[in-house]
Amino acid sequence: MSRKSATVLAFGDYRTKQRTLYFTRSELNQLLGLYSRQVAHGVWRDYAIDHRDGMALFSVFRHTHEAPAFSIIKTVPGQGRPAEFIVQSGRQKLRVSRSLAEALDFFQTRLSLVVASPVSAG
Repeated sequence: MSRKSATVLAFGDYRTKQRTLYFTRSELNQLLGLYSRQVAHGVWRDYAIDHRDGMALFSVFRHTHEAPAFSIIKTVPGQGRPAEFIVQSGRQKLRVSRSLAEALDFFQTRLSLVVASPVSAG
């Protein structure tokens, strides 16, 4: 009767060595400030913070049981490139920038001047 022995492997040897990326306190203050303004206007209802390989996500929802309306993603800085902040809706990238403040400018309302044309009498 032949008996086979088991090989014990350490999981740490096979896992990726990327560290978990988090939002800083300052970044969270900016994100939650935007979120609270949008909630006050009745636009957003819920949010979630997730961590995936090499990124941190702040997702906002219009309705609790739907897919996120927008995700603000912070990516890990790579070799020779700084961290990026991406505003995304679904799979569409709406803004990519090197600072969170620039990325959040996407949500600022843009005012435009509307000029009425003169009404001709007649």
